[in-house]
Amino acid sequence: MEQQRTGTPSRQPRPQAPLSQQAPLSKGTLIEGTSVHRVAAGPGGPGQTDAPHRTGKRPARQVPPLVAIVRRLPNPRLTGLGAGLFACTLMLVIGSLDQLLFDGSALVYGVLFLPVSALTGFWVRGADLVTAPISVPIAFTVGLVPITGGSAGTGGSGGIGVEVMAVVTALAVQAGWLYGGTLVAGLIATVRKIRLMTARRRARRESGAPPRRA
Repeated sequence: MEQQRTGTPSRQPRPQAPLSQQAPLSKGTLIEGTSVHRVAAGPGGPGQTDAPHRTGKRPARQVPPLVAIVRRLPNPRLTGLGAGLFACTLMLVIGSLDQLLFDGSALVYGVLFLPVSALTGFWVRGADLVTAPISVPIAFTVGLVPITGGSAGTGGSGGIGVEVMAVVTALAVQAGWLYGGTLVAGLIATVRKIRLMTARRRARRESGAPPRRA
């Protein structure tokens, strides 16, 4: 008698469905035998490494140190009269200290006059920008009074006429500093006026309002 073979019957492979009946494969899949492996495709296509995503934020610009210092300063808005009083008072104090500490040095007085002119041009309000180049020469003349009064009064009392002549002489001698400070205030006021006019035109253009007729 033949002995019956013992053992587990060999597994027969299951019939596979045709490719047309299988579920559609997504992009980036590979078929190996009966197993499906998904390959993550990079943003530049298969076979490329994932590049870092670029953000829409631009790096902040580095501001020069001088501009940063100017931005930290107080930014008041003075009227034309207030800017004139500010410049006259400050130059009167500078002239008194110059006469007391440096014996009325024209160089010290002229150098300190330039930042006062710049501050007057920066701090006057937009409606009174035209007064900045006018207030600065007046402040320069007022600041000369303690300098010329101290130098003229050393030889005795000369009266008002001598004081006036001393101030006029000092203005003639220091005309370069006077013109330089006035030019600084005028340039700052002009630039500010142009920026204000440009901002108004841009705002009027965005709002759709018709331009004003002169």
